[in-house]
Amino acid sequence: MKTLLAAAALGLTTLATGAFADGHESFPERPIMMMVSYGAGGATDFQARIVTMTAGNEDALGMPIAIINKPGAGGRVGWNWFATQADADGYTLGAYNIPHFIAQSIEGGVEYSADSFEPIANWGADPAVFVVGADSEFNSMADVVDYAKANPGKLTFSGAGLFVGHHIAALQLEKVAGVKLAYIPSNKGGAGAMKSVIAGEVLGGVNNLSDAFRAQEAGNVKILGVFDLERNEFLPDVPTLKEQGFDIDNASVNFRGVMVPKGTPQPIIDKLAATVPTMFENSRVAGKMKAGGSPMHIMTRDEVLAMWAAREETLKELLAGL
Repeated sequence: MKTLLAAAALGLTTLATGAFADGHESFPERPIMMMVSYGAGGATDFQARIVTMTAGNEDALGMPIAIINKPGAGGRVGWNWFATQADADGYTLGAYNIPHFIAQSIEGGVEYSADSFEPIANWGADPAVFVVGADSEFNSMADVVDYAKANPGKLTFSGAGLFVGHHIAALQLEKVAGVKLAYIPSNKGGAGAMKSVIAGEVLGGVNNLSDAFRAQEAGNVKILGVFDLERNEFLPDVPTLKEQGFDIDNASVNFRGVMVPKGTPQPIIDKLAATVPTMFENSRVAGKMKAGGSPMHIMTRDEVLAMWAAREETLKELLAGL
């Protein structure tokens, strides 16, 4: 009798294990949601919709990915929700922004850190740029800094929030140039920050290259400098801050990609990690990203894990110094 019971138990365990495995093998079986911590129309939202548009193809995930926006507090609202409330079943993805969420976790007051999430793949690297209105009297970063020196604390400029890439770039500029600026974080992300520049509510702004590229193409802003180590192919005529005499590195470059909550089953992580980069490599995706002035930088899960770790070390040192 004991032998029969043991055999039955083993059979049930095998069936359960097989069903569990089959569940992972058939993932996904329904549409997937991806949370973006910034509002509609900003660079992260704009790019997220492009890079996921082929998810429903048979050579991709075979199921569409729908974007849901949870903006607020420079991304904190969305990432707090993602770390504490999102289901870890593979059907709830999140868009990450580096250095944003890592810098915020270092500064504290949030419920997440790099250990709260599992990266899947990276799709882009978007440098910060300094922008002014199209009719601004400023035509170079020297003009901006000269004004700031003559008018301490009166050079108002916008960004997407506190301890996002924009804010880090601003802190670096203040330190290197020896000036005090009036940084005004937008509660409506990069899109809201850009609108403040265009409307003349601020004298300038630090924003994503991709947002700024579209605004400059429309004739609404001038881009005065790029916070990166070299010029960008989308803005070959715009010098870096370093070229203009300000020793600023690429710590504020905004890496964007896809992640899942910690606790997501490893087979699902592995399947997503194997499939998502191929979605980013799709020629239609690449074409639409290029048309929108959105630099791509595709990285695998292992490469992103290394990048997250390296950025965390850099940001701990940088923020301690600022």
